[in-house]
Amino acid sequence: MNSVNTSEIPKHELSIKRRKWKLHPDPSLVICRPHIPSGGPSRIQAIINRVLGLSKQDANKLLDRLRLDFSERHRDLNSILDANFKLVEPYAPSNLTLSANQKMLLGAYFTMEYAVSSAALFNPSIVRHPDQSNLGPHELRFVMSLRAVGEGHISSLCFRSGIIKEDGSILFDPVSDIVEMPLQKNETLFDKATFFQRVYSFTPEKKALNDLLNRLPERFTLREIDNAVVDMLSRNVGDEYGQCLHTVQLVAHANYEINFHKTRSISERVIFPLSPSEVAGIEDARFVEFNDENQQTYYATYTAYDGHNILPQLMETRDFSHFKISTFSGNAAQNKGMALFPRKVNGKYAMLGRLDGENNYIMYSDTLSHWGNATLVQTPEQPWEFIQLGNCGSPIETEAGWLVLTHGVGPMREYSIGAVLLDLDDPRRVIAKLSHPLLRPHEQEREGYVPNVVYSCGALVHRNELILPYAMSDISSGLVSVNVKELLESMDKI
Repeated sequence: MNSVNTSEIPKHELSIKRRKWKLHPDPSLVICRPHIPSGGPSRIQAIINRVLGLSKQDANKLLDRLRLDFSERHRDLNSILDANFKLVEPYAPSNLTLSANQKMLLGAYFTMEYAVSSAALFNPSIVRHPDQSNLGPHELRFVMSLRAVGEGHISSLCFRSGIIKEDGSILFDPVSDIVEMPLQKNETLFDKATFFQRVYSFTPEKKALNDLLNRLPERFTLREIDNAVVDMLSRNVGDEYGQCLHTVQLVAHANYEINFHKTRSISERVIFPLSPSEVAGIEDARFVEFNDENQQTYYATYTAYDGHNILPQLMETRDFSHFKISTFSGNAAQNKGMALFPRKVNGKYAMLGRLDGENNYIMYSDTLSHWGNATLVQTPEQPWEFIQLGNCGSPIETEAGWLVLTHGVGPMREYSIGAVLLDLDDPRRVIAKLSHPLLRPHEQEREGYVPNVVYSCGALVHRNELILPYAMSDISSGLVSVNVKELLESMDKI
């Protein structure tokens, strides 16, 4: 390792251009989500009985007002209310035949609006849009993902799109004033061998896993695994045995598929937490355009958070309409901030991570789901990164090597963005690095939910220009750009 360099003055002054665009929280963008009050079945039944006690005239008048107030805020309010009524339908009196209006009104009582980005819109990543049609010869259409935070500090994932023009200017597409959640595929099929490879690393109790394994067919649904777990738990099993079965359920529910309407603008699509493992947030998605044998797939690594525990997850899409979500497993799939390389390296998948919470590592695997071992790549050396290091998104391939944007934490918990260059053939080797931050918070960027932070989840290169979206103190997002050649020349060779 090189000795510590206490100077943060660059050898080559970089020309970093801060763009005019700023993306701010917006309380007007609301989704509808189920609202089931605490208190269990008795409270749900009491609410239902109160609603059904209204006269037909009063119920219809109330429903008319709700439709007037909320129909223009959501594309298909009736379908939303119907879906949420179905969640509580088992608690409705079985001896009554409910009218369509009664069902809609009951659905409204168990529905709430949620402003997905009322508190923050930050930690962006950017990739090439899958549709590059109808553009000029040197233009590029992009998709940007952002972490949106609303009431209760629940994080969801939202999107923006736009075009990088020939002259380097950036034009964002208009943002819709309506957002919506996707439809979840109800009967995801699990492959037994693949699924149990995932869950084996989550629990030391192997007997429960083997007993469950023997109960399931080679391909099974979520309902089948839930039924098997409920039946096994009914046999008064021990604490460790039961905890193992609950863990298996948690992992199973963390693997699902969702669909958006393809005709909707990408800015209308919000991926809100759907599984128990992510009920408190979908955090810091790092998207990468992955190419394998001329097949284009977009992957995003993200952190699922349930309020107590984190779970590293993988999101997969080809069109940003259909998404498949799955769970990582293995000893190296730990902590936050995992970032896939955009292609295989020496025939294997490769990924960066910070499994010990302090240093940068690289790991390889024959599959995308299981990551067994990791190799240390980078430790904190500069004053602005003494606390910890991490990546700021997937490596970017250049002729000189793999360009990796990093984040470092220094005094006063100030986050800065740096850069290193990894060897193309052996990315375990750091061959050059910046001895100074590429980006530090300006005075106007220091105030926010988490002060003194600049952070990114992924950049792209277009016409030798690095386009870097970044978060400002965990509240808003901006854009900077820098010439790649200048950036590489500013690095110290190792």
